[in-house]
Amino acid sequence: MIALGCDHGGYNLLGEIRAMLDGKGLEYRDFGAFSEESCDYPDFARAVAESVASGGAERGILVCSTGIGMSVAANKVRGVRAALCGDCFSAEMTRRHNDANILCLGARVTGAGLALKIAEIFLETPFDGGRHARRVAKITEMEL
Repeated sequence: MIALGCDHGGYNLLGEIRAMLDGKGLEYRDFGAFSEESCDYPDFARAVAESVASGGAERGILVCSTGIGMSVAANKVRGVRAALCGDCFSAEMTRRHNDANILCLGARVTGAGLALKIAEIFLETPFDGGRHARRVAKITEMEL
């Protein structure tokens, strides 16, 4: 299951992501926002991050205007490795090397076509493990 969330700035792009997930038959839970009305991105980042951290969702996708606020907020939740990605290579490598479990996207800085490709890559790419598992464990040890 994939946890989804956005604020007003990411509302339209998240709609396109939902359509892509529907087309692939992938299960998701949408934590909102459910309109373009101004709202607070940390509320949605927290809901998605807690779902991922608790095991309720395998991965998450968060969208705001830049992706920055969502990534900062989501990374406050223990067990979350949220990565802001604006290109396909970063999306692949953050999965392969960092075992990132939440993708953050910026609707005002990444076009819909590219964002959908980034999301596909993020969802399809496995973690490499090996020496990278040791490094991810060190990140986990740093959590307060």
